[in-house]
Amino acid sequence: MATKPKKKNPRLASGRKRARQNIKLNAAHTSLRSKYRTVIKNVEKAVAAGEKDKAVELFSKMQAIVDSIADKGIFHKNKAARDKSRLSAKVKTLALAGA
Repeated sequence: MATKPKKKNPRLASGRKRARQNIKLNAAHTSLRSKYRTVIKNVEKAVAAGEKDKAVELFSKMQAIVDSIADKGIFHKNKAARDKSRLSAKVKTLALAGA
């Protein structure tokens, strides 16, 4: 079983500080990525279940969260726009089917 080689500690103080910052940033970004995926999944579940009101409500909340995370650079703005567009179409078809 091959294991990853152990990373060496940086020699320079600036390198050590950057390593510390990377650990904190990685944790923050992981949390935001998880939040992004969760809100999208919640809207998709509501659409799949055919719950029109819930889907519309979750979609509006999802838009704000997706935009804020894209602004921070966690996901590319085009990916965020693509995800919003696809979910918008799904919610719209659900609303039209229910009407």
